[in-house]
Amino acid sequence: MTEEPRRRGRPARRAADARPGARERILQAARTEFAERGYDRTTMRGIARAAEVDAALVHHYFGTKDEVFAAAIELSFEPAMVVPQILGQGAEGIGERLARFFIGVWENPATRAPLLAVIRSALTHEAAAAVLRGFVLRRLLERVAAELEVPDPRLRAELAASHMVGVAVLRYVLRVEPLASADPEEIVRLVAPSLQRYLTAADAAGEAAADRPGGQGPAGGGADPAPGGAGGGPGWG
Repeated sequence: MTEEPRRRGRPARRAADARPGARERILQAARTEFAERGYDRTTMRGIARAAEVDAALVHHYFGTKDEVFAAAIELSFEPAMVVPQILGQGAEGIGERLARFFIGVWENPATRAPLLAVIRSALTHEAAAAVLRGFVLRRLLERVAAELEVPDPRLRAELAASHMVGVAVLRYVLRVEPLASADPEEIVRLVAPSLQRYLTAADAAGEAAADRPGGQGPAGGGADPAPGGAGGGPGWG
């Protein structure tokens, strides 16, 4: 009797693969691999070894390295839970809630390490930058801006992303002082007004101009003193 051929796309099963939570083990292993090795040196086989599963199972769940990279980012941000929390109280105070969430994710040691790998990889590798752009913009910020029903939601999402990624790069990657040692609450206080304007002001283009050097801020004042600014890797925005 000949052995029945295995269906295409389904990995061969082994004892480790059959244990409960294989997908979660793969994600945790992927976060560790990306954090320790960076995007370039992380491989699907390496992730499989770390998760103690067959490499075909990683492909079965995620398809490509870009997809498992995106899923590892999502594990840190959990947009399905976060977006309703950010939007739940309406437009008022949304800048502070978004800033507090973002800084809180970076301040948590459990999520900081994989995010450091994500940012470092995005600064030097276009594929990683594309995954980060797609996730931060489409899965998180564009959903927030779209729910607010304001003009130019994509532009507003990109402005908010550039500000927050700029803060992350300077504070957590480059560790530029005094930003690197600033109290997280002080950063939230300074960043929140800019995010609020980006996401709720009537004219997004005008708000972008207000944050350029020499631009005029609200009520004729100068650009606000929030740290950060345009950030990101290859092709950001």
